[in-house]
Amino acid sequence: MNRLFRTAAAAALLAVSPLSLAEDTFTLRLAQTWGPNSPILGETVEHMAEMAKTMSNGRLDIRIDPSNKHKAPFGIFDLVRNGQYDMGHTASYYYKGTIPNAMYFTTVPFGMIAPEQYAWFYHGEGMDLMQEVYEPYGLLSFPGGNTGNQMGGWFRDEINSLDDLKGIKMRTPGFAGEVMAELGVAVTNIPPGELYSSLERGTIDAVEWVGPALDFSMGFHQIAKNYYSGWQEPGAEVQFLINKGSWDKLPKDLQEILRVAMRTAAYDMYIQSTHESGVAWDRMKENYPDVTHRTFPPEVIEALRSATNKLLKEAAEGDELAARIIASQREYLRQVRQWTNISDKAYLDSVAGE
Repeated sequence: MNRLFRTAAAAALLAVSPLSLAEDTFTLRLAQTWGPNSPILGETVEHMAEMAKTMSNGRLDIRIDPSNKHKAPFGIFDLVRNGQYDMGHTASYYYKGTIPNAMYFTTVPFGMIAPEQYAWFYHGEGMDLMQEVYEPYGLLSFPGGNTGNQMGGWFRDEINSLDDLKGIKMRTPGFAGEVMAELGVAVTNIPPGELYSSLERGTIDAVEWVGPALDFSMGFHQIAKNYYSGWQEPGAEVQFLINKGSWDKLPKDLQEILRVAMRTAAYDMYIQSTHESGVAWDRMKENYPDVTHRTFPPEVIEALRSATNKLLKEAAEGDELAARIIASQREYLRQVRQWTNISDKAYLDSVAGE
């Protein structure tokens, strides 16, 4: 985030809530899925911690451990739930095997784009439903940053039909992985630090990560030249997890400062991702002209949509809470998409040009 904006935000809060340096200080330890010096994702956590410290006059100190320190990139849920860490920064769909209903709060294929998703969280039922999922585990969950619309992945070979998907090995997590498996893809989830080497060695044939902002630095374009637009993560929200016991130990003013810092950092991740993706895609087109942007053929998209609806129906039939989450998202999308269609979509289709 722009440093001037962070400082101004902190100053504004301090102006209405003077804090005494003589009051107790609190240290929270945070484990993140991401490795050290992780662009955008790791920066989001650093920005949040910096804002919290500034706004609290140093009373709230958040210490960040990257995945190479705690050695459990996909274990953040357990680390925070068990009290080994006070906080975590991760993505809820990584834990669908433990808490299946968590995955809906990252993204749903063919679902809401980022602005619609944030509106659902903060003005619809999203926050209440998310807390209902995490409360039994002694956790609080907050939106932790959105990548925006993610790309559909890097493929060694072009996908021209459903047959081209059958049997390929692909890294794609969450609900999208289940959908791809329905179409015959051999799906796996691999920690971020191992993605390039897995693609290079042929352990996987395709990889879906994020978008140009994060993909360019990963180097996937050096191996797989077919870059597909997405369907699976129209607005991918990562999350802050907080141990409820750690949260309850904070004074009310520090709870509010932490809440504001997380919400501000999450929004800034979305706009930073938009900026960085534009910069990275421009560089990629100029420096790697052999990379080809593609879209999946209509028969593949329709099969993906059909598989998504089938799996959502099965999930709703087997779990009352899942049914309420899915219904809430669908109804909110039905309403808000009408506005998106006559505003942003209509502008891009008829006015914006290239």
